[in-house]
Amino acid sequence: MSTPEQARSPACTRRLRLGFVGGGQGSFIGEVHAMGARLSNRWEVTAGALSSTSDKALASGRAWLLDEERIYSDYRHMAAAEAQRSDGIDAVVIATPNHTHFAIAKVFMQHGIHVICDKPLCNTLAEAEELVALQRETGVVFAVSYCYASHAMVRQMREMVDAGALGRLCQVHVEYFQDWAIDLPTAADGGTPWRLDTALSGHSFTTADIGTHAHHLACFATGLDLHSLRADFHTVGNPKPLEDTAFIQLRFAGGVPGTLMTSQAAAGTHCDLRIRLFGDKASLEWRQEDPEHLCFAEPGKPKVLMTRADLGCGPSVQRLQRMRAGFPEGLTDAWANLYSEIAVAIQAQQQGVDLAPGLVNFPTVKAGLDGVRFTEAAIRSSAANGAWVEL
Repeated sequence: MSTPEQARSPACTRRLRLGFVGGGQGSFIGEVHAMGARLSNRWEVTAGALSSTSDKALASGRAWLLDEERIYSDYRHMAAAEAQRSDGIDAVVIATPNHTHFAIAKVFMQHGIHVICDKPLCNTLAEAEELVALQRETGVVFAVSYCYASHAMVRQMREMVDAGALGRLCQVHVEYFQDWAIDLPTAADGGTPWRLDTALSGHSFTTADIGTHAHHLACFATGLDLHSLRADFHTVGNPKPLEDTAFIQLRFAGGVPGTLMTSQAAAGTHCDLRIRLFGDKASLEWRQEDPEHLCFAEPGKPKVLMTRADLGCGPSVQRLQRMRAGFPEGLTDAWANLYSEIAVAIQAQQQGVDLAPGLVNFPTVKAGLDGVRFTEAAIRSSAANGAWVEL
């Protein structure tokens, strides 16, 4: 059991200023980012290039109550202008289609502005590696929005794995099912989504979209890097140029085997992300649609259902939770946790303060690079009839 001092994150000295590229009116992901940032109470949204279309950018900026002079239609102009202001943005959110992430992130890093990029980081490994190198050169904080690892009970899972509660880790199984892509419109219908355009999304649909979430969750919860995989891509919904379903075998560091199943054409599912870890002594299971609970099981004993805010939860849980036991938290709280930790890291850098090890654990640009490696390996494996591919 941690003390209150161990569990507490540093208090903020001011709200950090946040800008957005993309994510304007009609954008679900933009609203989710903004809600998480506001709920954290560590950010205020002050600027944005919310659309590349001038009229839409202006309308979206006004809807977000931004000052007119800080509503932009060109992200390059925004980066240059905000970098010159004494009250310029501390960080920018990139909530645009995949193929634009690389160029936008480069411009803001080159202006010394911290970056929060939606996943996947970008479409190619070469671009991802260049962003990692530029982050090292500039020293900016660079976060990638793999939000599920910011749920309090995922942090509890990681604490228990690190403490040896499962014994030797033997198996890792993760799955992510949705059904919204069963009957997507096609070009013949006059409206193919950008995620099915290889020029915009790369050469993967579902694996790059939600499969990367599952991959990151598996690596985060176990603390293990993925070393190799074999993948089978399928289209089980209406005809599409890219996969809507993938079945992937995994091999983690130390030879730990695993599986990853993902589909956006699984009828009757919504956001069904689930992870199960099996050790030689016990197992753990967590589901995104029931994020408050973590199931711990040992052979021959009753299962234990742990609840966020239980006294047995560790310091990482206590540091992130907002509500007492019995008052449920959900996805917006996970986003707020993500934004809280990013703010703590940026504030520490601005003040020249070293943070205690483990105080923040948000996904960095390195996690983004790992996600691109995972996707590219899965694409190559499926194209080679399911051959094993090393990352």
